[in-house]
Amino acid sequence: MDLNAIRKRLGQLQTTNNRTSSLWKPQPGKTQIRVVPYEFNKDNPFIELFFHYNLNNRSYLSPISFGRPDPIEEFAQKLKASGNKEDYQLSKKLEAKMRTFAPVIVRGEESQGVKFWGFGKTVYQELLSIIADPDYGDITDPVNGRDVVVEFISAEESGASFPKTNIRVKPNQTPISDEPSVLEKVKSSQKDIREIYQEQSYEDLTNVLNEWLNPNDEAKEEETTQDSVSTSELENKKVSNTTEAFDELFNS
Repeated sequence: MDLNAIRKRLGQLQTTNNRTSSLWKPQPGKTQIRVVPYEFNKDNPFIELFFHYNLNNRSYLSPISFGRPDPIEEFAQKLKASGNKEDYQLSKKLEAKMRTFAPVIVRGEESQGVKFWGFGKTVYQELLSIIADPDYGDITDPVNGRDVVVEFISAEESGASFPKTNIRVKPNQTPISDEPSVLEKVKSSQKDIREIYQEQSYEDLTNVLNEWLNPNDEAKEEETTQDSVSTSELENKKVSNTTEAFDELFNS
């Protein structure tokens, strides 16, 4: 038995469980929440993180989130600068995408403590615009802030190819809570976002990229069986076109 593999898998499961219990995802319909100050950066409750999505059936937190080098991002930018259309398309798939998180409490579920709500660019811009409006100001203020109603509309409901999220900031200014136990939970239940999304080393991410570019023979055979000939040819071309760039960037 490979004990190292067992320990690694245990760590992955524990991280997944920790992430699930620490995140809040809106359900279809309307939910009232309160964005609260972030204990680990009291000047700004919004945490911008960058992720590489769908690499080897996983997503990876990019070190550029914290101002550190990222081999996958470096490779994506090199492809983008090549001037080749196919390389550019591949670079768009590889490059890190931003997702913003904010600590929130869900009204009616305050006893569960603070969770992180993750949202895209549109919702983020709308929240920032509201805060920048002097008629609203700091909606996260513990005493004079405002609740937010989040309306989640599924793709089936909206008739679109993706879900839609609408937000509406409540007009009344209210405290986070009048109950000392809730206020204590807001402080004591917060986690550092880096405990939930863990940064991997430069070497580990290089291996992730190499594995994605050069899948093992078994994966290639399965891919060829399931996909059409044109898709397989595109994958082979993708690998052959980018191997030279990869070697130049990481093996020179």
